[in-house]
Amino acid sequence: MTTKQRFQALDVMRGLTLALMILVNTPGSWSYVYSPLLHADWHGATPTDYIFPFFLFMVGAAMVFSQKSLNALSFSEQATKIFRRTLVIFLIGLLLNYFPFTQDPSNLRFLGVLQRIALAYCFAAWIVLYANTLWRLVIAAALLLGYWALLQLNADPYSLEHSVVRQFDIWVLGEQHLWRGKGIAFDPEGLLSTLPAIVNVLIGYEVTRHLISASDKIKAQWQLFAAGVVMTVLGLLWHPVFPINKSLWTSSFVLLTSGVGVLVLLVLVRLETFSFMQGIYKAFTMLGQNPLFIYALSILWAKTLLIVPVGEVSAYQWLYDQLCKVVDPYNASLMFALIPVAVLWVVAWYLHRKKIIISI
Repeated sequence: MTTKQRFQALDVMRGLTLALMILVNTPGSWSYVYSPLLHADWHGATPTDYIFPFFLFMVGAAMVFSQKSLNALSFSEQATKIFRRTLVIFLIGLLLNYFPFTQDPSNLRFLGVLQRIALAYCFAAWIVLYANTLWRLVIAAALLLGYWALLQLNADPYSLEHSVVRQFDIWVLGEQHLWRGKGIAFDPEGLLSTLPAIVNVLIGYEVTRHLISASDKIKAQWQLFAAGVVMTVLGLLWHPVFPINKSLWTSSFVLLTSGVGVLVLLVLVRLETFSFMQGIYKAFTMLGQNPLFIYALSILWAKTLLIVPVGEVSAYQWLYDQLCKVVDPYNASLMFALIPVAVLWVVAWYLHRKKIIISI
């Protein structure tokens, strides 16, 4: 298998993950969403719960290709590059939370998807630069086990109301700056729960590094297959004592989603050999070339529709209502979500055609 082919599977997984992220984030109505496209209410995992961990996995995969250039820099240049990228991604996420800039800044949510990506990337970048393979594995294990221990500081460690994750975010950020989607101040992209998310990035890095550097590619794929199965099984076995929970980003959740992520990547690698897949692969590759930019546009798309009036309702509601005239509410909600996926694919196609890569 050629280097180009291996890169393609990574790009396809990135594009597929981005498309699914947009799909699940923009339904026509949250009251009419097929259950696989919703997050688990608390413990457990639906297909949707794998999407963000896959995105972090791909952040780690991308670091394999940027590491060589970082290694060539001085420490101060490395720090400047890493911290600048972290700050830019974090600030974009913060500005997207604030958009359309009409809310009281004193109640602005500080955290979010891009903010977690920024922080997890920052820590993982330093670990990759200055720790060898053995120490990276030791650090990953320490993060997962240490996070488990931290949660035990509370008598009700895995609850929404009383978890250390929530209490820490309230202490550092204040209730007014946290998400309230579950009725109380609690952020599923919180500060403390970012610690295990770093491991998702590290696993993405290790898997990709091994996949592209091994001289025997088939052997490497079987080794990674075994690693993926082991991580998946360990996550499931850990679940009874440390529940799989995306909102808390538990260590069992990290192992499960990382293991499945490895298996998905390997399936995509094998499917590259089939000629009938090339058109599909090219479509997702284009979408995955500017992932953070396209994701930011998807947030702006949804928020803009919500503030543009059409008669007495928003453009968001109006468009959904029109779709409901054609199909039932569930399918109308799904069709609504597919529209930004299609529109943003056209944007990605144009950027690809013009050879524009927007580095963030």
